[in-house]
Amino acid sequence: MTDLREFLAGTAKLGELKTVRKADWNLEIGAITEISGAEPNPPALLFEDIKDYPPGFRVLTNMFQTQSRTALALGLPTSLTGVELVRAVKDILKSVTPLPPVLRESGAIQENFFTGKDANVLRLPAPKLHREDGGRYLGTADAVITKDPDAGWVNLGTARVQVLDEHRVALYVSPGKQTRLIAQKYWEKGRACPVALVCGIDPVLFAVAGVGLPWGLSEYDFAGHIQKSPVDVITGEMTGLPIPASADIVLEGEIPPPEVESAMEGPFGEWTGYYASGTRPSPVIRVKSIYHRNDPILTVLPDFKSYPLSSYLFLVFCAAGLWNEIEQAGITDIKGVWLAEWGMRFFQVISVKQRYGGHARQAAHIALGAREGGYLGRFIVLVDDDIDPANMADVLWAVSTRCDPKTSIEVAGNCWSSPIDPRLTPEQRAAGDFTNSRAIIDACRPFAWRDKFPKVHSIDPAYRDEIKAKWKEIFS
Repeated sequence: MTDLREFLAGTAKLGELKTVRKADWNLEIGAITEISGAEPNPPALLFEDIKDYPPGFRVLTNMFQTQSRTALALGLPTSLTGVELVRAVKDILKSVTPLPPVLRESGAIQENFFTGKDANVLRLPAPKLHREDGGRYLGTADAVITKDPDAGWVNLGTARVQVLDEHRVALYVSPGKQTRLIAQKYWEKGRACPVALVCGIDPVLFAVAGVGLPWGLSEYDFAGHIQKSPVDVITGEMTGLPIPASADIVLEGEIPPPEVESAMEGPFGEWTGYYASGTRPSPVIRVKSIYHRNDPILTVLPDFKSYPLSSYLFLVFCAAGLWNEIEQAGITDIKGVWLAEWGMRFFQVISVKQRYGGHARQAAHIALGAREGGYLGRFIVLVDDDIDPANMADVLWAVSTRCDPKTSIEVAGNCWSSPIDPRLTPEQRAAGDFTNSRAIIDACRPFAWRDKFPKVHSIDPAYRDEIKAKWKEIFS
């Protein structure tokens, strides 16, 4: 899936796209999205004829809120769900053959191009999503493109981007993320960091921008591997950065050193369900140019407390990446990895077929130090291989019946967290101490006497399938 519009066509073919007309960018888009997103099998929503904007300017929300749309975006069978979907992504990530982008002379993104006073970010229908948000957010489903000034490699990372005025936006990036580290290299040289912001983005580029790749590996190369074809790019007129040729909306500009210019960003209703990071001085992007296609689509990923999940795309990538990291450390017999829909990174589940004493705990300790598992976690739950880690009822049953609080729970401290962590104390925030603790909950049967553990009574899977087939009119 190499194009946002191709993804939209596929979503419509699945019967999972609804068009909404004449909604207000001020709260209505957010409210409609939140209400729809809480329903079973929520559709993607394409907002048209938005209040205060001419026909043709569109907003897309709820892109990846079903597993079928997530599979579609990645070119996988749309029937894949749960651990099997994660396994398919895991296989894609396991052996990466980087495929660099191809530079084109022109692309669809150049259909409309504005510079100077005409590069007005308010020409785009950035919504205010939540009532207590600090303003309108142009970047929620985006990619921020920067280039390492020393090594020359190009990085794409996700960030939230708030509209400040006609020609400035505020950029929030968590400490330790590569976008911020690259910008700091420019700032240390007393220079502004060239930047391009893609906020009408195709699914694969959005997926890879949110994955923590090793330093020096460009997300463009990784996206080429995933979609089995190179990403077409053009050279940005104002920055010289490679920008996606088929993107819907791209802004170019520069990020001056924070001591030169910064602005208050936030608050924003975060995926945790809180306004945890509050409002603080953040770097600013001075917008120099705006590109957009005809009838442009602004991609939006709102987060709401009432959602079970805002994007399966990040869930399966994080779970697949963590699964690979555990296996790459030499831990065998991992049968599945999942992140709870209502907790995401905070609640990780690892299914293990135990082969020796301490096997399951090994997997958990690798997860604590892994790139995907190490960031902004809270609980790592270990379950046996008879438990489906994607079935939270199954997982919580195992926790309730196989975990002894005195002997089965470990706590680790001083782990990598983020300002969006709602459990950071006021003192930690004031000191810039963005660390937290983690609990390992071992809900596996104790290895030493697993054969003596009470036997589970449950219907045999083969007989379950037989009954469902025989009585399909009851279960359909």
